[in-house]
Amino acid sequence: MRIIPVRLIVLFVLFFALYIGCQEVPGLIFHVAKNVPQRGVFDLESAAFLAVVMVIAYRLAVRLVEGRRASELGAKDAFLGLAGGVLLGALLFSCVYASLWLLGYAHVTGWSVSSGVETAVAIAIASAVGEEIVMRGIFFRIFEEGFGTIAAIVVSSLLFGLLHALNQGATPWSTAAIALEAGALLGAAYAASRTLWLPIGLHFGWNFTEGGVFGAAVSGREYHGLIANSISGPPIWTGGVFGPEASIAAVAIGLVVASALLVLANGRGQWKPLQLRLGDPANSE
Repeated sequence: MRIIPVRLIVLFVLFFALYIGCQEVPGLIFHVAKNVPQRGVFDLESAAFLAVVMVIAYRLAVRLVEGRRASELGAKDAFLGLAGGVLLGALLFSCVYASLWLLGYAHVTGWSVSSGVETAVAIAIASAVGEEIVMRGIFFRIFEEGFGTIAAIVVSSLLFGLLHALNQGATPWSTAAIALEAGALLGAAYAASRTLWLPIGLHFGWNFTEGGVFGAAVSGREYHGLIANSISGPPIWTGGVFGPEASIAAVAIGLVVASALLVLANGRGQWKPLQLRLGDPANSE
């Protein structure tokens, strides 16, 4: 597929469908099978299945369609990229929560021995791997080839926000917040590192810390975390039922870090200028 828009659309549709399918099939099995593990264990197994399938499918697609090795998802960078991303994501959301606490909107009420931690881990894995391969591995990367880094950041961020617009509790503000904060931040993480492992780790670290640790809603989904707390206040400050990722604090922190990562990408010579290139030259690596 030498024409960039064609390759972008075909691979995006295929991998988006694969991501949805990898989520739906295990759920159907759970409801019809008689001998299955406990829900939390089953969720972890399902997330592992999704992650393995998505990674293998991506590497095969890049080899077959683009004729190159998928270095952005290579084993060499996996540990450092994932570990660094998880730590960064956990730190950033902890800063968001600390901001809400300082403003008087968040209150820690104790510790919770939650039986839902396995499910929180599983959902964070599935979202991080699936969404990053689809959005950053397919959409951002290929769009950037044709139109440049800044165009890829803007368009992929808008699309990422819109894909969350149908979530429980979504509002025009939460959609904009996801685009400005998460879309830009995760795109910048890929642009600066040129590995998908960093945004995958960052995505996981943020989501698990938000839901599995602090027990806050994540994109409209309720969680019971390790820390029992309450968050209340104006939705624009707290994110409302959508979750703190739709708060002003999250948007501000996400944009600041995204800007720093984009400066780093430019300094490393990783920045692709604004352009219009529809042809796809032969790739070799």
